[in-house]
Amino acid sequence: MLNVAMISRWHVHAAGYAKMIQEAKDAQITCVWDEQPERGQAWAQELGVPFVVDYGALLARSDVDAVLIDSPTNMHKDLMVRAAQAKKHIFTEKCMCLTTADCDEVIRAVKENGMIFTISFPQRCESRNLFIKNAIESGMLGDITLLRVRNCHDGALRGWLPDYWYDPETTGGGAMMDLGAHPMYLARWMLGAPKRIQSMFNDRTGHPVEDNSVSTIEFANKAIAISETSLVSPMTPQIFEVYGTKGVILAVDKNIRMMTEKTRDLVEGGWIVPKLPEALPHPIRQWIDSVLYGAPVRFGLEEGRQLTELMEKAYIAHREKREVEF
Repeated sequence: MLNVAMISRWHVHAAGYAKMIQEAKDAQITCVWDEQPERGQAWAQELGVPFVVDYGALLARSDVDAVLIDSPTNMHKDLMVRAAQAKKHIFTEKCMCLTTADCDEVIRAVKENGMIFTISFPQRCESRNLFIKNAIESGMLGDITLLRVRNCHDGALRGWLPDYWYDPETTGGGAMMDLGAHPMYLARWMLGAPKRIQSMFNDRTGHPVEDNSVSTIEFANKAIAISETSLVSPMTPQIFEVYGTKGVILAVDKNIRMMTEKTRDLVEGGWIVPKLPEALPHPIRQWIDSVLYGAPVRFGLEEGRQLTELMEKAYIAHREKREVEF
């Protein structure tokens, strides 16, 4: 049984993660900490577990094997370093940290203490994206020239995100730092090492962080990725496009079609609907399996740092209005 402490209800995914732990047969929530004690006490009561006001005291508890971090992003480094030093396994919401320097401190603490670290990259578990990754790696699309991912919702436009979501000090950014993390880590996973990046962000709802943003990345293999994200785009499907020298994949939400040099000659019009692989378990489930049963960590320290590196460079490119190299 994995005994998990929930660390902050700040993130909008915190309640969902808690439910996943509660529904697992081999994990349970044993206590709660929150940087806002009143909020933490209410959540602990809701979950039926103790609220621990002092984070150090929580880490000293014998009924805490692991921590699930949903705090403001600017708190991640300190919370995770202390957890690793206390021999607690770590699951964190993305992004890992606000800077690669902070990531490096976490990496050092986790490795020195032999803990399991997993970051939440749920879109790397989806059937569609697993198929696209395999299509790229197998060469059926040829050399990739362009990858475009658009991931949007209307949270800023409709006002359903909490006000603190737009605090640049705690979040490190707006749309790109939050929702844009998904296109960023997908592009990095599928295309490899980045070479240079440009960004254009703006704000349409009067918040101190961007709610509409695009970053363009060139990779070492000369593929270009366009990462688009917005908090002011209602009725927008998730769009995933991959163009190669021998084929193309177009996906809108769960609808996907592909044309390659082979399919062009096999079917009229050339387009086929590919059979997709089975989805992977949610990152929470994978984390539990890694800690308890030694399952491989698919998205851990290296992947977390890679995402932060992309974000760090993307925001420099935006602020300084220039191209930034890796």
